[in-house]
Amino acid sequence: MIGAIAGDVIGSAYEHHPVKSVEFELFSGHSRFTDDTVCTIALADAILTDGDYETLLRSHCRRYPHAGYGGRFKKW
Repeated sequence: MIGAIAGDVIGSAYEHHPVKSVEFELFSGHSRFTDDTVCTIALADAILTDGDYETLLRSHCRRYPHAGYGGRFKKW
């Protein structure tokens, strides 16, 4: 889980500007968590607490409305 979140934060700065080198900053001023992290945490919460997936996804995602959700996800 830590790897997934770290990868999301590190990759967020390069999502729309991919690099083709292994030489890049891991964390920059543009690094942030995205909808991927929010959904990962929500699903982990559901698994660990035997909670309802839909309820926990909606709850977590509402806390972070600007995390970069896609149009279809927002409509859901």
